[in-house]
Amino acid sequence: MVNCGKNFYIFVKTISNTIKLNSIIGTYECKVDAKGRLLLPAPLKKQLTASLLDGFVLKRSVFQPCLELYPMSEWNLMMNKINKLNKFVKKNNDFIRRFTAGVKVVEIDALGRLLVPKDLVAFASISKDLVLSSAVNIVEIWDKDLYENFISNDEVDFADLAEEVMGNINDDANGIS
Repeated sequence: MVNCGKNFYIFVKTISNTIKLNSIIGTYECKVDAKGRLLLPAPLKKQLTASLLDGFVLKRSVFQPCLELYPMSEWNLMMNKINKLNKFVKKNNDFIRRFTAGVKVVEIDALGRLLVPKDLVAFASISKDLVLSSAVNIVEIWDKDLYENFISNDEVDFADLAEEVMGNINDDANGIS
């Protein structure tokens, strides 16, 4: 708030120059060429348009044998959280080292292709056919066979998982319970 004279005030709102991605939607199949380039499907590329200039971070997933593509704005939000960790705690250092292992800054070229570095191709066992799957604010990049096996895994009862994870969320503000 800025005082502009007797009883007149101007309220100034500062807006961050970081674009917050709401969510990415969809699951897409595509192919990777011999050089490790994949052509982003048009509907996915359209959703990522705001992030094209800033670039992306590509990393190993923590829990699955896939890769995670972070728009730079989302990566920066994650790094802000990680930077709050006390680096004089060994577990925190170990986590940071493993979380950032293999991290690469990548860009989408003029033809809409993304180059996946060879070490990350090997980590995710990527062959020719891929699945790009939205994971709220990032994109997971899977070898198609691994993705299909993971999704159809009979060991996980999705109904039980959904109840356990989402069953206790109570959003009174929206009248949902």
